[in-house]
Amino acid sequence: MESDSQPPSYSDDKPPQRIANILGTAIAVLTLALPLLVIARYSHSNINVIPQTSYELSGYE
Repeated sequence: MESDSQPPSYSDDKPPQRIANILGTAIAVLTLALPLLVIARYSHSNINVIPQTSYELSGYE
């Protein structure tokens, strides 16, 4: 091996890195958005709300 040889070019590593960044971002967005979409899709919109009853305290005036 010659001492004045050039190191290999690493310019070919840029596109896979960019693809990995895009893929990682897509996975992160799906991880955050998909559960919310599923909950919104399958939750019932006609939930019965129980009215709160108020109690009067006697002896405290």
